[in-house]
Amino acid sequence: MRFLYIFFLFISFQTVKSQNQFVPEDTPYKTALETAKLQGKPLFVMLYADWCPHCNQMKKEVFSDPNVISFLKKNFICAWKNIEKEEGIALKDKFNTKSLPTFLFIDPNNETLLYGLKGEMKTPEFMTEANNALNLKMQLPYLEKEFLANPSNSSKFFSYLNTLKKGKDRTDLSPPTHIYLNTQSDVQLVSETNWRIIANGVTDINSREFQYVLKHQKEFAAVASQNRVDRKIESIVNELLRPYVDNLDTVNYYKQREIAKSIRLQKTDSLVFKFDLTLAERTEKWQFYKKVTLENAQKLVWNDASFLKNIGQTYLKHIKDTESLKKSISWVKHSLELNDSYDGNLLLARLYDKIKDKKMALQYAKDAKTISNEMNWNSKEVDTLLAELNTK
Repeated sequence: MRFLYIFFLFISFQTVKSQNQFVPEDTPYKTALETAKLQGKPLFVMLYADWCPHCNQMKKEVFSDPNVISFLKKNFICAWKNIEKEEGIALKDKFNTKSLPTFLFIDPNNETLLYGLKGEMKTPEFMTEANNALNLKMQLPYLEKEFLANPSNSSKFFSYLNTLKKGKDRTDLSPPTHIYLNTQSDVQLVSETNWRIIANGVTDINSREFQYVLKHQKEFAAVASQNRVDRKIESIVNELLRPYVDNLDTVNYYKQREIAKSIRLQKTDSLVFKFDLTLAERTEKWQFYKKVTLENAQKLVWNDASFLKNIGQTYLKHIKDTESLKKSISWVKHSLELNDSYDGNLLLARLYDKIKDKKMALQYAKDAKTISNEMNWNSKEVDTLLAELNTK
């Protein structure tokens, strides 16, 4: 009897659980489009992937809410598309989707994007945005038309830009940004409003606006701050180079790298240096890695203790010649001057062991052991190294 009670309790729990789980309806996109036309409703599409944690959280928290689903079904025709399946792939490409989850509110008559959203949201925020998508004066076609009718009007531009960026990545904001900025003279660019527009919408390193920022940093710092100007410069170099590093596109990386280097600022040189090392590591070009670090480590990352130790770890694993290893030892020693640490002392012990300097290896291993004892940390790694050194 007790077994039957537990069994039925388990079945009941599973039934309730399954009722609270959102299962996307696999309605074909063309069918949903035609239904939306016939019913005179916009089309709502969620683009997701099974491996996307933010997508799964939205399904669990937002779309399992009957009120949300009821609202969507009342006001839209809905389709849910996995970007790893045929229709999902096509829609991802058609609407240039780069983030997940993405929510598209589409005019079914011409497949124009009325409103777009991206990322994980809580139910109240999603419902607010879904209501906005039904408001003609908050939809992208209306805002775009209003902006283009008076492209020098910063208020109309911001209304369009702020809605556009809810569903688009920064690179997609560039065309309308330049339409507005082309109405502004060089002198007019230096204002708090135009700085906000440059900071949010300019992504082209060769653009007139960015080049003007580079040449007039003090003026822009006066209306924003030097820190914000620095962040923008670093951001635009990051946006220029990161895609080539991520895709291991060495040919185009080195072409664009020269453009970034032409800025001739230490902060951008440091960023390029780090991208160089990342690309060298991922392509296992250890001679190039060594060349770049020997030339620039002391100049560009001398006050970054963590990065100096990272370089030392790479030398320990992949660099063989003694003179270069000695140089890496000097970098790791400097990292300890900046921030004495267990891992830094252990790394120095291993580097000295690699160049067969047992005396110095023992010294730094003992220092690492002392730190581990003081902090009550697990000392297995250093104990193993000390045992190995004492048997040599």
